[in-house]
Amino acid sequence: MEIIRELALTFVPLFVAMDAVGNLPIFLALTQETKAAHRRRAVHLSTLTALGVGLGFVAIGKAIFRLLGIEVADFFVAGGIILLVLSIRYLITGKIVETMDSPASEMVGVVPLGTPLVVGPAVLTTLLLLIDQYFVAIVVLSFILNLAIQWLLFRQADRIVGFLGDTGVSAISKITMLLLAAIAVKMIRQGVLTILG
Repeated sequence: MEIIRELALTFVPLFVAMDAVGNLPIFLALTQETKAAHRRRAVHLSTLTALGVGLGFVAIGKAIFRLLGIEVADFFVAGGIILLVLSIRYLITGKIVETMDSPASEMVGVVPLGTPLVVGPAVLTTLLLLIDQYFVAIVVLSFILNLAIQWLLFRQADRIVGFLGDTGVSAISKITMLLLAAIAVKMIRQGVLTILG
């Protein structure tokens, strides 16, 4: 029973930090012009990237932070700048990368999907706090369960595209990218305020 309780106590904050449902419209916006095969590959790449970044951070994150003198606030600013640049580029050109139907388009699965969207400053900070309070194995299990939920939601993207149609996805994508730009500014602001505070 204690293990189940700790699993719940670690799962919920990671679920909130990861925001799997909130990431879905961003995924649709970033992959709306890609072929189904490239979209599926982007799903796998984003999940593997998020898993690698998260587990790597659990293993050596604190040591790297101390070694390089990096603060969590620095992650907020860097992640926010990346998201802001990508969202502005999309709003101006309508594309994240130039060749959306090429394998290069799958790389959106690495950046910005895998990191800093799925596993960004909020998730990394949550992991950092949780491994100080609970067994590492429980935290890692909660993290993997949350990633599995994110993967399942991303895998449903083709059905959602089929339901909404190209026009619907395009309209949602524009709105989502505007919101993503706002999220990016918020991340930068949080980071700057933390640094100054």
